[in-house]
Amino acid sequence: MKLGIGIGWRPEIAAEVEALTGVDWVEVVAENLCADHLPDSLVRLRERGVTVVPHGVSLGLGGAERPDAERLAGLAARAELLGTPLVTEHIAFVRAGGPLTASPRLEAGHLLPVPRTWDALEVLCENVAIAQDALPVPLALENIAALVSWPDEELTEGQFLAELVERTGVRLLIDVANLHTNHVNLGEDPVKALDELPVEAIAYVHVAGGVEKNGVWHDTHAHPVTAPVLDVLAELRSRVDPPGVLLERDDAFPPGAELAAELETIRGTLRAAGGPSGARTGTWTETTAPPGPARPGARDRTAVAQTALLSALVAGTPAPEGFDHRRLRVQSRALAAKRADVVAKVAPELPEILGDGYRAAFLDYARSRPMSDGYRRDALHFVERILVHGGLPDPVAQRRLTHWWEDRSGPRPPGRTTRIVRAARAVLAGK
Repeated sequence: MKLGIGIGWRPEIAAEVEALTGVDWVEVVAENLCADHLPDSLVRLRERGVTVVPHGVSLGLGGAERPDAERLAGLAARAELLGTPLVTEHIAFVRAGGPLTASPRLEAGHLLPVPRTWDALEVLCENVAIAQDALPVPLALENIAALVSWPDEELTEGQFLAELVERTGVRLLIDVANLHTNHVNLGEDPVKALDELPVEAIAYVHVAGGVEKNGVWHDTHAHPVTAPVLDVLAELRSRVDPPGVLLERDDAFPPGAELAAELETIRGTLRAAGGPSGARTGTWTETTAPPGPARPGARDRTAVAQTALLSALVAGTPAPEGFDHRRLRVQSRALAAKRADVVAKVAPELPEILGDGYRAAFLDYARSRPMSDGYRRDALHFVERILVHGGLPDPVAQRRLTHWWEDRSGPRPPGRTTRIVRAARAVLAGK
């Protein structure tokens, strides 16, 4: 299926995306959609014939545990709601611990790299087969950006992806910005990766911006696309005519004119690269022989390794042997900063109540409290810590924070009357 040129739809730029010309399709973060209701903007886009593809971020198919049935059902429901031709996810793990390791479950709140070992590959392939059986449309998986690399890996990125496609028939979502990120951070050659991976399996391509700080490339999705990323896109185009190419932007959203200019730059890069007249085009294929179960012990060994890494990153345990300790510290700080940013988005009242002290207070909390149950629960735990350990010196802020916690910690949200009374009390307290 030919998708064309697309852009990531986000609520903050919904109007700008609707106004763009020449956009054939959009991608939306699956977890940000209700399973039975679409935002009006997406309804209008679909009525215009714009394809909408859901992009998952929470399955953790590269994790040691089998995919969560409830999360799979949610992704399937969103695929049905959108009438999409495919769904996408990541080659990553996002949580660790739990029954396989008899340790507390930990959430990364971020996509972390899977070790490129035969054990991890077999676990991933079995998880992908489970996901494919549960989804109503084909699945494509994205390569991720990384700040750290696993020691003693047995496969290159290209080899790992090629084996995954061969064993499962899954499609690939190739992020050229992530290939560039891994070139800067890990010394991996994006050209070699493109040479090794099966380009015919590409469902579509991501292009995104980032920034380099102190020799580390941060895949921010909040900066303009850089020339080196466009160079990788041109390298890919010289090998294959990808069915779709999409611009991602997740923060620091520019005006619509700048988004349009970036899309035109992407079109120009594809035209200039051109590819040989016989350039291949990605096509859908189906799996005919699902992979068998992972070898005995593969899940357990993967679980132990992933739990040790995630615990070092979010709980301050010693770094596993063979990892770059400086890079682990960079990744750890990045995870804590992302937690603070996302909690501020899902609970915008907290930075408003706490003012300039919000970020320092949250990072102090994050150092002693790993995330275990998602960002909304993380926000509640953060406020509980403040209220239990002395509260706030400002009595008005203290009352607002207490009411905020009470509103969200009960068995059900408070009724309209309760909310009105509490709002009135807050106004009177401020006089």
